[in-house]
Amino acid sequence: MKISAAILGCSGPRLHPDERRFFTQANPWGFILFARNVENPDQLARLTADLRDAVGRDAPILIDQEGGRVARMRAPHWQEWLPPLDLVTKLDPDAQTRAISTRYRVIAAELRDVGIDVNCAPTLDIATPQTHPFLRNRCLGENAAQVARNGRAAATALLAGGVLPIIKHAPGHGRAVQDSHQTLATSPATLEQLQNEEFAPFAALADLPLAMTGHILFPAMDPDNCATFSPKILRHLRIGLGFNGLLISDDLSMEALDGDLAQRTTRALAAGCDVALHCNGKLDEMLMVVASAGPLTDIAAQRAARALAMRRKPEKCDLRAILAEAQSYESEVPHAR
Repeated sequence: MKISAAILGCSGPRLHPDERRFFTQANPWGFILFARNVENPDQLARLTADLRDAVGRDAPILIDQEGGRVARMRAPHWQEWLPPLDLVTKLDPDAQTRAISTRYRVIAAELRDVGIDVNCAPTLDIATPQTHPFLRNRCLGENAAQVARNGRAAATALLAGGVLPIIKHAPGHGRAVQDSHQTLATSPATLEQLQNEEFAPFAALADLPLAMTGHILFPAMDPDNCATFSPKILRHLRIGLGFNGLLISDDLSMEALDGDLAQRTTRALAAGCDVALHCNGKLDEMLMVVASAGPLTDIAAQRAARALAMRRKPEKCDLRAILAEAQSYESEVPHAR
C-alpha cells in the first residue's frame, strides 16, 4: 500500500477503533502527538506501539518537546525545564551551547523511552524585541550566528539520542509580531535582512533531515502567499539555502490559513512541501487531508527514506550526569533565580 503524504494526530490517550481503521486504510507517513495524548510513560508507549501497528511499519512519531515552555510531556513523569530557552541564551556562549546540548540529550532519552523518534525542534527563529510572546521564549538567540550555533547543539544532541530533529519555522518567524496559530503572521523584513539574518540559520543547518515551514507572509519575497503556500519561498529554501531534506508543512488546521483542509493541503504540496501536517485529531478533517494529499511523490519518498535512515540507536552515555549538568546551568542563568 502506498504511503500517504500526511502526518496525522489522534484524539486522545488511546487509539479509538475508528481511528485505527482509518489509519490502516490511509497509511499516513507518520503521526504527531500532543498533550491530549499523554498521561504517563506506560500509556504513551502503548499508544506509540498501537499507532505503528495500525500502519504495519516503523512509522515516525513526532512531538513538540522543545525544552522550555512548549512541552507536551510534563512533570511528574518527565523533566520540567526552567528557565525558558531565551534566558538560557543569556549565558556566555560556551555555557549556553552546553546547556542546550545537555537539555536536548535528556529530552531525546525521554522520547525514545516511550517510542517517539522525531522532535519538532530546534526552533531556528531569531528573537527580536518585537517577536510575539508565543514565540519569544522559545528562541535560541537574538542573532543568526547564535541561533545557528545553539540550533546545531540541540540537533546534534537529539541525533545522538536516536531522535530526528525538525528545524522550524522555515524560513524564519522571528520578526513577525502575530501568533500564526491565530492569524497570518507577516514579516516586515527587507530582502537584504531576510538573506543576511532570517534565512542564515536555516542555511547553516540545511544538512539536517527534516524541516517545517512557517505560516508566515514575507512581502519582500512573495506578497501573496505565506511560506507554506509559496513556491517561490520554498524553492529558495531548496536552491538558495540548500535544504534537500523532507519538508513538512506546519499544522494545516491553524487559524492563520484560509480555505478548507482540502484546499490547504493541495496548496501546501503544490508549493513544494513534501508532507502535509494535520494535528488536531479530528477525523472528518483528516479524511480531507488524506484525500487531497495523495501518496508521497517519488522525490518525497526518497527524501523520507534518507531522513529515516538517520534514525539510530542512542549513543551510550551517563544520563544522570548529563541531567545534573543540564540542571547546574539553571542557577547561572540571569534573572532565573
